[in-house]
Amino acid sequence: MALDVGDERIGIALSDQSGYLARPLEIVARRPGPSSFLRIAEIIAQHGVEVIVVGLPLMPDGSEGEQVRSTRAYVAGLTAHVEVPIVYWDERLTTFRAREIIAEQESVRGRRGRPKAETRSGKRRRRDDAVAAAVILQEYLDAHSGGPTP
Repeated sequence: MALDVGDERIGIALSDQSGYLARPLEIVARRPGPSSFLRIAEIIAQHGVEVIVVGLPLMPDGSEGEQVRSTRAYVAGLTAHVEVPIVYWDERLTTFRAREIIAEQESVRGRRGRPKAETRSGKRRRRDDAVAAAVILQEYLDAHSGGPTP
């Protein structure tokens, strides 16, 4: 499982049973209180998750900024609700890659005569979060092939 932790939303992705392919799963609202932690714990139980990969939003030079502190604070709260190992993964540029993937998918849909998705409205931005989590997870899976299934 991978998490793309933002200030308002957490994108969640899962791998297939073989640990080969990542896919976006859902978006959970990040609100004060345990609701997002409980939802993540529920997903872990439902899918037999063995590892959580959390995207670490480092600065372009590799340093840690305010968003990294926010992500680490969220994960500190999450650890009280889950018992699986949590690892951090450098997520620089994953949102950019997620937007490229979504734009490509929309282009294909448009050529097939289906209506295109909304522009940079809230709905499309929310999809970015889950796709970004899938990008994070896919990078992790590719780097750790043969390891435990997130």
